[in-house]
Amino acid sequence: MHPRLSSFPKPGSLLAVISGLGLMLAASCAISDDAGPAIGDGVNDLPIFDAHIHYKEPAWGPYPVASVIEMMDRNGVAMGLVSSTPDEGTIMLWEYAPNRIVPELRPYHGDYGSQNWTRMQDMNKYLKGRLDKYPHEGIGEFHIHRLNTDDAPLFREIIQMAKQRDIFLHVHSGTEPIRWLYSLDPDVKIIWAHAGLGEKATNVHELMSDYPALLADTSLREYAILGGGGALDPQWREILFDFQDRLMVGSDTWVNGQWDNYDEIIASNRRWLSQLPREVAEKIAYRNAERAFGRKISMEQIGTR
Repeated sequence: MHPRLSSFPKPGSLLAVISGLGLMLAASCAISDDAGPAIGDGVNDLPIFDAHIHYKEPAWGPYPVASVIEMMDRNGVAMGLVSSTPDEGTIMLWEYAPNRIVPELRPYHGDYGSQNWTRMQDMNKYLKGRLDKYPHEGIGEFHIHRLNTDDAPLFREIIQMAKQRDIFLHVHSGTEPIRWLYSLDPDVKIIWAHAGLGEKATNVHELMSDYPALLADTSLREYAILGGGGALDPQWREILFDFQDRLMVGSDTWVNGQWDNYDEIIASNRRWLSQLPREVAEKIAYRNAERAFGRKISMEQIGTR
């Protein structure tokens, strides 16, 4: 275990989970011989890139920026991809800890949220203004609850903004909107939020197979990946291995309850990562993010900002 992880200040939460990890691993299904041995307790030495963080306005009071970085520190989260409602939350975190935060621009602000953001007049101008002012490396996370092809002109503009800056769209949707976005421009760079939360594992595998450049974060998928128990779900195990170069861990702090449980959320991700071979676990924990965002990610960042 990394020395910083061995001295977390909350012994009643994450440490209790991690201390029992060895016993859980002994009872879990073994990784097949051709995949190599599971990383096991070695997972605690890996830095985590949290690819799905929100710092929304209701969190600003209960969780000041310093406390967010402290939470990342004690959980071995070296860096995170952050979007917020409104964008000011992301900028606050980035300005406080620029070497720990990768900012992305969420469209939501004022009266415009997940249900109606595409209806905002001059949304394109709002996005361009924020992108010109701050170093966002993605547009999103945004929702496409119901695909409306009448939104094509706006999305074509958004895609062009992203391509001009060589940044990602971070999209919360089912499979159909992802296919539609690629039909508008096959070269758009997409991170699929939650690996299609609500989609069956077979649908996730099919979409990832059809679009070899598609990345995904696994936030809110911990329970499904662990099959509701301690061992990897067979279908999700196949996804993890087949797309090991395109997956990233995430927490999704969309409500304060997620911040309340941040220790346990990261521990649950380490739990399923621990059942993978070291090479695969490293890719999903942080190396894929290094490649996607051109960063160096290591445990040496813990305690810095």
